[in-house]
Amino acid sequence: MSEKTAKTEKIEKSEKAGKTESRLSVFKTYKLYVGGKFPRSESGRVYEVSDAEGNWLANVPLASRKDARDAVVAARKAFGGWSGATAYNRGQILYRVAEMLEGRREQFVREVADAEGLSGPKAAAVVDATIDRWVWYAGWTDKIAQVMGGTNPVAGPFFNLSSPEPTGVVAVLAPQESSFLGLVSVIAPVIATGNTAVVIASEKSPLPALSLGEVLATSDLPGGVVNVLSGRTAEIAAPLAAHGDVNAIDLAGADEALAKELEIAAADNLKRVLRPQPVDNWSATPGTDRMTAFLETKTVWHPTGSLGASGSSY
Repeated sequence: MSEKTAKTEKIEKSEKAGKTESRLSVFKTYKLYVGGKFPRSESGRVYEVSDAEGNWLANVPLASRKDARDAVVAARKAFGGWSGATAYNRGQILYRVAEMLEGRREQFVREVADAEGLSGPKAAAVVDATIDRWVWYAGWTDKIAQVMGGTNPVAGPFFNLSSPEPTGVVAVLAPQESSFLGLVSVIAPVIATGNTAVVIASEKSPLPALSLGEVLATSDLPGGVVNVLSGRTAEIAAPLAAHGDVNAIDLAGADEALAKELEIAAADNLKRVLRPQPVDNWSATPGTDRMTAFLETKTVWHPTGSLGASGSSY
C-alpha cells in the first residue's frame, strides 16, 4: 500500500469516527498602521499581549520614537487633502468604514471579548455600539459647521461670518480600558472634522486598534489620515507631545502623572491639549465636545454694499 493511499484511508477512518486531521494554526501577525501601510516597528521589537485571564494572545509591535515621527510625517502629508475634502465626502468615507466594520463584526467581537474579559453577548453589544458610534460621527461631518459657525452682529455695513476649520495633526492616546468603543469615540470626532490623527492604542489591549487599521486600509479613507501605533504609551506619547508638527493632543488614555508630564511638554510649543476626562460609560451619547475640541474658528468680514469687493479675514 502506498503512503498516499494509507494516509487517505486514515483520514477517511477519522472522518467516520467524527474526527479530522489536526493542522498547525497560522497565528496572525499584527503590525503598525502608518501612512496607509503596515510596517513593523523600525526597532524590530515586540511585546506580548494577553487576554483578561493572562493567556497569551499575540506579539505586537513595540513602536519607537522613530515610528512616532514617521506617523506624524504621514499625518501631515495627508492633512491637506483630507481637510480640503468636502464635509459630505468625509461623511461618505466614514460611513463606508462603518460598513466594513459591520462586515468584520465577528472578528472584533472575539478581540473585544479577549481584551476586556467580556462574555460573547456583552462583547457583541460593545462592537454594535462601536459601529453605531462611527455612523453617528459620520452623520455629523456636514452639520458641525452649522453648530460652530454663524453670522455675527457688528456695527457697520459689513457681514461678519465665522466658520470652523480643523486644527491639524492630532495625537490621540486611546483609552486603556475601553479597547474598541473608547478607541473609536476618540478617533472618529478627530477625523470627522477634517483633522488627521496619530493614535496610540491601549497598551494592554491593542489588538482591536491594530485590526481597525486593517479596516481603514481597505476602506476609502486616504492613507495617513489615521495612523495606529502600539507599544508603551508613555514612551510613544513623549515625542508626540514635544513634536512641533503636532498641533494638538488628546490625553484620554493617560493617567494623572503622565498627563501632567505631557501637558508640560505640549506647552513648550503651544499645543492644544484635551485633558483626560473620567468616563464611566463610553456607550453614553458623547455630544459634540470632542468634535469642537480640535476646531479653530475663522472669521471673515465682507462689505455689505459691494459684493464684488474682497473681504479680509482674521
